[in-house]
Amino acid sequence: MVSSASVFSTAKWLEAQSLLFKAVAVLFGSLILTAGSYITVPMVPVPITMQTFAITVVGAVYGWRLGGLTVLFWLMQGALGLPVFAPGAVGGIARFFGPTGGYLFSFPICAMLTGWMVEHGFSGRSFVKGFIAMLAGNILCLIIGGAWLAVMMGFAKGMALGVTPFIAGAFTKSVLGAAVLLGISAGTSRKHN
Repeated sequence: MVSSASVFSTAKWLEAQSLLFKAVAVLFGSLILTAGSYITVPMVPVPITMQTFAITVVGAVYGWRLGGLTVLFWLMQGALGLPVFAPGAVGGIARFFGPTGGYLFSFPICAMLTGWMVEHGFSGRSFVKGFIAMLAGNILCLIIGGAWLAVMMGFAKGMALGVTPFIAGAFTKSVLGAAVLLGISAGTSRKHN
């Protein structure tokens, strides 16, 4: 039996790699985050995207440190105006102070929380534990993003536009994320057996 602590050795393995390898991993992770941004269902003021799915998976696979750093690198690309956010979303620093700013600010924290939980046993061969780690990251994003919108628009409107429509998606993305973790766990277990 493989313990849940050892199943996600990807983060430990990445930590042991050279700085150049880690830089390539961060770049690759930012491409995954960008791809997640482009899978979208337009809504106002916040679109439904696969960003949080990508963010929690990157956090889980890369670990809390490198996962958080990867998300920060991706956000920096967006702040510089690169087209890394949802289609039609204008990049630049102003993006961080609009309706989606709370979600953007939450993303590295969500990746780090998910990565930390996975590193502390919420992963591996347990779909339920992986789901809990993914859901924690998704819920944290909704809390921070919803709070940001509540400050901008008032509590009721912020919740109605920035939290309620995304609850089912948070559960769905958490199920998908847990399935990805289970697949990675099975793949890494086969390599080590």
